[in-house]
Amino acid sequence: MTIGIGGWGSRRKPMALVRAVVRSGVRDLTIVSFGGPDVGILCATGQASTVVHGFVSLDTVAIDPYFAARRQRGEVRSVELDEGMLVAGLRAASRRLPFEATRAGAGSDAVLRNPDIRTITSPYADGEVLVAMPAVPLDLALVHLDRADEHGTAVVLGPDAHFDDLFARAAARTVASVEEVVSTSALLTGAGHTATVLNRTEIDRVVPCPGGAGFTAHPPFAPRDEALQGAYVAAAASPEAWDDFRRSFVDVDEATYRAEVARFHAEART
Repeated sequence: MTIGIGGWGSRRKPMALVRAVVRSGVRDLTIVSFGGPDVGILCATGQASTVVHGFVSLDTVAIDPYFAARRQRGEVRSVELDEGMLVAGLRAASRRLPFEATRAGAGSDAVLRNPDIRTITSPYADGEVLVAMPAVPLDLALVHLDRADEHGTAVVLGPDAHFDDLFARAAARTVASVEEVVSTSALLTGAGHTATVLNRTEIDRVVPCPGGAGFTAHPPFAPRDEALQGAYVAAAASPEAWDDFRRSFVDVDEATYRAEVARFHAEART
């Protein structure tokens, strides 16, 4: 199946839901993402067979090492798109259109080396040649948001929605983990003018999961856990190191994950 994962790089990734995907054992996944450790983990576990991405970065680390290793070994198909192209593809899918005309990516290898992406000539007097970015429909979208009510309306309180709304609209089904479930009347309490609302028609299941973004940054709730992200990167050095990291921080339920994170930081302080 094709799973779209919200967030951006190492920012507000639905890491608890990604760990649930890992524990499910499902394989041969196409992952669509502005990628970060979500993509890296699913590459490290061998569950991602194709990655459709604008990038795969950890922000403070330029490239996720697990994705890079699998790509260099030819073990994952990489469909690399200009960021604007991926937005156009998700937007087309959200509107149930076959493609969206865009200038993004025009003349670049993202178009020239991808036989699945065509160009189209404007039917108007300008005659401009545009990229006909095909829709990127998703079977499932996974996002981590700030608040939701019991009906499925959810809110991003921070300054950037990271296109999570497009992922939700492009998907047949959307699962949102959230920091808290509140009454409908409290959804926008204290929200600034940049808050983004995803209405209940866009979300199929809400999972209460405080801290569900894991070590990725989640303003205004938590900064990126650079120490744990560093341990994640360091674990790419060997299969044994990855197995150790995976046993502690990936193949575990949420209570165990939080306990292991607390233990990790307590040991780092001693």
